[in-house]
Amino acid sequence: MNKQNLQVSGSVSRIDALDVARGIALLAMATYHFSWDLELFGYLEPGTASSGFLKFYARAIATSFLFIVGFSLVLATINGVRWRSFFGRLAQVGGAAIAISVITFYAMPSGWIFFGILHHIVFASLIGLIFLRLHWIFVLLTAVFCLALPFTGLIETSAIWLSFIGLYSVSPNSNDFVPLFPWLSASLAGVAFAKWGLEQSWLTDVAKLKARNFPGRQLKFLGQHSLAFYLIHQPLLIALVWLASQFIPPDIQPSSAMFQNECQAVCRPQFAISECKVYCNCFETELNKIAAQSAQLSAQDPSKDQSTAISALCSKLMQEIPKQ
Repeated sequence: MNKQNLQVSGSVSRIDALDVARGIALLAMATYHFSWDLELFGYLEPGTASSGFLKFYARAIATSFLFIVGFSLVLATINGVRWRSFFGRLAQVGGAAIAISVITFYAMPSGWIFFGILHHIVFASLIGLIFLRLHWIFVLLTAVFCLALPFTGLIETSAIWLSFIGLYSVSPNSNDFVPLFPWLSASLAGVAFAKWGLEQSWLTDVAKLKARNFPGRQLKFLGQHSLAFYLIHQPLLIALVWLASQFIPPDIQPSSAMFQNECQAVCRPQFAISECKVYCNCFETELNKIAAQSAQLSAQDPSKDQSTAISALCSKLMQEIPKQ
């Protein structure tokens, strides 16, 4: 294939179909986060957003995002890596990832986001550079290996600071956790598929497709501003659900039930239901003990040091129950 066919004015063109696909993924992500917000405010049953269809829906959305990351990396480097542009974009994503980590650490220390999808995108983009000059079959085989490795149990670590790799013995608590393994497989599959498309020349025809009509133009716009949409949509959705709760409040639950709901929502994406029950019951019990010792301390508002100590205690207790 003549790679210059994908060029416009000396630079690699954006494929409208890819921007539209990214826009669709963004809207799908927003619908999932909306269900998470409804659960958080008590409109949905505890665990709704982290089980059943919605659990697989969330994984499919994350897979599509990371696949597009790998696919886009190949297109952006057809004529070589434009390092200034590459690191400029990476700095934006990395900066947003750090901001999310800092905000969630203070807002929700028991489930703060230390390696979410933005963190993963930064690492996947850097790792993807290694595979740009390799044959697509080798890249695809590597993707399969990355997908299978965590499930083999051959390599495991209990070191908390290595949990982002994904080869852990006990999954950490986080509201958004996208470790390198097995999720690196999605971006590498995107790299492989794009390289195969270049080899087969069908990407030339795809690049000719233009999003000229509604809703194609709107989806393309979203896809071209994906980072801004990602950062803005969730605070906006939470504000809308909160506003709705002022006029149509959910059924009032005892504070204990509300705590259990929030704890289960954080825990269940990573652990079994039985493990989460042990963990959340333990956490609530320890909080109540602290509250009983200090009339000024709310049982639902412990200090960060106390939260960390309680989480460690309850995690250890959770690990001791028989696996199902």
